[in-house]
Amino acid sequence: MSDPHPTPIVKDAIDRLFHAARSHNGWLPRPVSEETLRRLWELTRWGPTSANCSPLRVVFVRSHEAKQRLLPTLAPGNVEKTLTAPVTAILGMEMNFPDDLPKLFPHVDARPWFVGNAPLIEATAFRNSSMQAGYFILAARALGLDCGPMSGFDGAKVDELFFTGTTIRSNLLCNLGHGDPEKLFPRSPRLSFEEGCRFE
Repeated sequence: MSDPHPTPIVKDAIDRLFHAARSHNGWLPRPVSEETLRRLWELTRWGPTSANCSPLRVVFVRSHEAKQRLLPTLAPGNVEKTLTAPVTAILGMEMNFPDDLPKLFPHVDARPWFVGNAPLIEATAFRNSSMQAGYFILAARALGLDCGPMSGFDGAKVDELFFTGTTIRSNLLCNLGHGDPEKLFPRSPRLSFEEGCRFE
């Protein structure tokens, strides 16, 4: 049984996940194994989503041929860093996630919540796949990988190339590998507690 009053994780782990972690633009020529990518999914899938809807779907783009298909969909500033990354994950959202609810949320018949309600389906898929993308980044860092999450791509083209014949739509991209610290920009500032939060 898990501890009902867990203590904080150790400082080194917090640093790896947050303080020392950076969004990388350059990559070392070190491969990322299939086993590591499978472990990455195994960690990501345990993050909470509403009604356990779990809309995230991932395509791990690794081959030269797949990278060449992806490159024309990218904004110019994202081409080189994607070309040199060992893996680019396309993080998509399954728009037919309600069909999985009988398996994922079996104690309540949740499908009727969404039937005929396209705005709710869209908002739920986007919100929860975005949350899962955050879990994905933290899980990758926990496994010793660096991440380079990106917007800056043509979602319609990505969907046409990688999700044709499915009900999945792209949300964001994330390069994965071992970052080259020599290519990092100086770290940008963040908002303070007073700037970003308030009590009511």
